Amino acid sequence: MHDALKKLRFSVVPLPVEENRPVELARTMSVHPLTYQELPYDPEYSLYAGRLNPEKLSNATPDEMYWKVRQEIIFRHTGEHPFEISGPDALKLLQRIFPRDVSKVKKGRCSYQFACYHDGGMITDGLLLRVDNDRYWFAQADGDLFSWYKAHAEGLDVTISDPDVWVSQIQGPRSLALLENLIDGSMPDSWRYFDWAEVTIAGEQLIISRTGFTNELGWEIYFRPENDIEMLGDFILAEGSKMGMILTATPGFRCRRIEAGLLSAGQDFTQTTTPFAVGLARFIDFEKGDFVGRTALMAADKKCRSWGIRVEGGTAVRGDTLEKSGQPIGRVTSSTWSPFQACGVGIVHLNNTHLGPGAVVDVQCTDGTLHRGELCTLPMYDPKGEIVRGINKVIPTEPEPWAGIPVTASTQAKAETA
Repeated sequence: MHDALKKLRFSVVPLPVEENRPVELARTMSVHPLTYQELPYDPEYSLYAGRLNPEKLSNATPDEMYWKVRQEIIFRHTGEHPFEISGPDALKLLQRIFPRDVSKVKKGRCSYQFACYHDGGMITDGLLLRVDNDRYWFAQADGDLFSWYKAHAEGLDVTISDPDVWVSQIQGPRSLALLENLIDGSMPDSWRYFDWAEVTIAGEQLIISRTGFTNELGWEIYFRPENDIEMLGDFILAEGSKMGMILTATPGFRCRRIEAGLLSAGQDFTQTTTPFAVGLARFIDFEKGDFVGRTALMAADKKCRSWGIRVEGGTAVRGDTLEKSGQPIGRVTSSTWSPFQACGVGIVHLNNTHLGPGAVVDVQCTDGTLHRGELCTLPMYDPKGEIVRGINKVIPTEPEPWAGIPVTASTQAKAETA
């Protein structure tokens, strides 16, 4: 890459329509109905699954957004794109598309799923909701699954459609308290992690799910065409603001999802990585029968090559910036600074399986120099997911800095031979 390009970032910004001319690229840059709430804060966007995803807002710094989701509550309008798969053969198609057993997903529940190519490489991932017996929504991350559904639906009695549903997230320790204030009536009878329910807010029927992309307590809302989305969005923002809620962009979840080991499609996994290589083996059900990529995955290397990394005094540059003894050893796929751990954090994908958690490596950082880093398991803390389930209700009031790389030769040697 040219040096000039390394010093630039590219984003989408809202601009006034000139001379009443048609808006170009409208189909590939669909706008969330509540995007107008972000306009006062100099928003910048990226393209995500054919929709605009807020990357930057001026109402808070990245660190302030991080602490808001850890200590209070945030509101984020996502670029997630739900598609509907319905009809008598809906389950049959989804069993063909996803390596995980979809038949286990009951009405009222959600399921994390990803799709693979025939060679075992990954396409994208997302959240599957079974909204009726023969009707599913798959709220996908970045990537194209619509064409993939169509390509594998031949001969099946199934309809693949875009229900024009938009997803917003309310996340943080105060998120369920806000939901209780918003709902007309009582909370859903069953409201476990990965449940979805239909509730009434301000007289409108809405589908919500107890999910998110922060690994903090939270829920997501699915706005349908029949909803008065602007009225609902303004009501939620007004009520949430009373509890300290702010609108956030990508910095509202980037660090937290890295610390939690939540992978980003197209970054932490790609068409060249298998689920095994990025630590997602537990979501493959070979026993369920055939699915796209099964033969390749059966024969694939089952070892994981993706780990977390903590960096001393710097933030790693994404790309082929990871080395040991001067030799390249892998890629940094996600990176940021952790205000909580007071160090750089990231997700890395190694060229081989020779190194693992505890290994000390060198990484190029944003200050232009090499810093030491230590590979670690993911998640970096809360290994049982007790925060997101509401079991651990301790709210951090200050940073808990990483202790740093231990000066123990035996520990290093053991990590390198693991």
